[in-house]
Formats: sequence, C-alpha cells, structure tokens
Amino acid sequence: MRTKTVKVDEAGALDHAVDVLHNGGVVAFPTDTVYGLGAMAFDEDAIFRLYLIKGRNHSKAVVALINKVEDLEGLTTSPSETSLCLTRHFWPGPMTIILPRHPDVPDILSEPPNIGVRIPDHPVALDLLDRAGPLGVTSANISGLANTTSADQVLDQLEGRIHLVLDGGRTPGGVPSTVVECTDSEINILRPGPITKRQIMSVLAKERRKQ
Repeated sequence: MRTKTVKVDEAGALDHAVDVLHNGGVVAFPTDTVYGLGAMAFDEDAIFRLYLIKGRNHSKAVVALINKVEDLEGLTTSPSETSLCLTRHFWPGPMTIILPRHPDVPDILSEPPNIGVRIPDHPVALDLLDRAGPLGVTSANISGLANTTSADQVLDQLEGRIHLVLDGGRTPGGVPSTVVECTDSEINILRPGPITKRQIMSVLAKERRKQ
C-alpha cells in the first residue's frame, strides 16, 4: 500500500479523509501539538490496525479526540466537577483529561475504568472531527521514535503503513499534550506537557474562590 498525501487546502481533502476513516482506514493529520494518527473511535478493527501500524503496546490506551464538549456523551460517564472545570478553561487545547469511561467504549480503545479525551486547538483537526465524529488518536510515529510535526516527518516513519496523510504544514506545538487525571479532591499529572500543574492549580483556585 502506498500512502497518499493530500494538502488540506485541496478541494475535497477533508471529505476524502472522512471517507477513508468511515471505511476503516487510518489517517494522519495535524493537531495543535504533533501530528496525530487517527481511526474511528468505535471501530475496533480500525483501532487494532492503529496499534499495529504504530507498533504500540496494547496496554497503552489510545486517546479519544472530539470536536466539542457535548461529544463527551457516549465516551464518558459522571465526570467530576474538577474535570469539567478543566474542560471549560483548557479546551480546545493541549490537555488530555482522564475521565470515567462509558461502558460502550471498546476495550481496545481504552480499558476500563477510564478514558483519555481531548479537544485539539487546530482548525484542521476540529474540522475533521466535526465531519467524522470522535477519533481514537495517538501520535503519528512509530513507538519509540520521535514525534512528528510535519507531513514529511510522518511519511519518513509511516510511508506504506497508513492510508492517508493530511498535510496541514508544520504543527505549532511540537510537544504532546499534558495528561491529567483528576477527581474533585486530587490532581495527578500523568504526563507533563505544555500546560503546567501551576497553571492548572491557579485555574482551580480561582474557580473555588468564586464559589
């Protein structure tokens, strides 16, 4: 299989990407952090291919990317008020929030009891998610190799392994998202990233002062 590259400003580029995704394919696309590798979140076979392409250990969950907070329905249940506060302040943006997993979410995407979810702050990613629906996404690189911030870098690692690369130029961030697990009483940074614990605690403190 030869990987096709389409520039995002080409006519029909996003429609083509959605068609690939809805037919079980895997697409690389730009986000506000690094290039992501996506498949339909509820398509178990496509998520399985995602793991194979990346060479990723199945014990490591795949994050769900969504277009808007309302898309949490069907992915999560009973998020804490602290979690919802973080969504209001840091989404769209480079923060993945660990939330209670909805029972309908496939185990291959994320084992119970939790799932990581994010809304990226990138117009191409948001448009793709709006058209396709929630995607299971991991960074567009082979496990253990460098993250990719351009379509050329994606092809250097994944040429022939994936169906399509949406070329949206170089990503603005370059660093994977901050991963946060939280309840109403505790914050745990599982992966440091662009948003610091100090920023998170500052936002939460302001919210509590308002109450």
